[in-house]
Amino acid sequence: MRILIVDDEPLARARLKRLVQELDAKCSIAEAGNGKEALLRSSELNPDIVLLDVRMPEMDGIETAQQLARLANPPAVIFTTAFSEHALHAFDAQAIDYLVKPIRKERLEQALAKANRLNRAQLASLEQSNEKRKGRSHLSVTVRGNLEVIPIDDVIFFQADQKYVRVRTARMEALIEDSLKTLEDEFPETFLRIHRNALINVEFITGIEKDMLGRAFIKLSGTEEKLEISRRLLPDVRRYLKS
Repeated sequence: MRILIVDDEPLARARLKRLVQELDAKCSIAEAGNGKEALLRSSELNPDIVLLDVRMPEMDGIETAQQLARLANPPAVIFTTAFSEHALHAFDAQAIDYLVKPIRKERLEQALAKANRLNRAQLASLEQSNEKRKGRSHLSVTVRGNLEVIPIDDVIFFQADQKYVRVRTARMEALIEDSLKTLEDEFPETFLRIHRNALINVEFITGIEKDMLGRAFIKLSGTEEKLEISRRLLPDVRRYLKS
């Protein structure tokens, strides 16, 4: 069994690692100090179970679980935290189990046994439940076979590209399988629809220009690309800029 322990406190990771080893000396244990590192290590190691702290800086445990559920072989997730008020959110997210610190060996043993019985239907339920939460703060994407974690605030635009969506930042681009409609619904305050095939991050807008044919294009900081604004949506874009 491969287990990944995720906690921003080194002492908490060390204690949990010791408990796991006492229960199963043969299991493989890896560690991560935050949500981003957890995603990268999970992509590399393909763990069976992730013991995941809920309250962590930048990307909390529940959002990390949402991202983990999107992996090709998602692990079973057991939340661990000292803050019992998070319990309801954890079980709303259909977590496999929820352990309150300080974690007792008997409870950990029960949770690991339960995680081993996890099926794909439960994983799908976890992903669907997490989709109902507030929009993600990061996207996990695969670039040249490697997992990368992109802050949503760094995304300049999303553009439909056949059956995928192109994600463009100032330093890179990648393809994801989310639909534009799903992204538009998830990030209504951040992205503006300018065309049936494009959403742009409003923080990157620098202006509008027209070509000799009268077509309107949005100008964006961070990239030399200019995306066409559809005639139907041009009035909405202009109203947004004026407001």
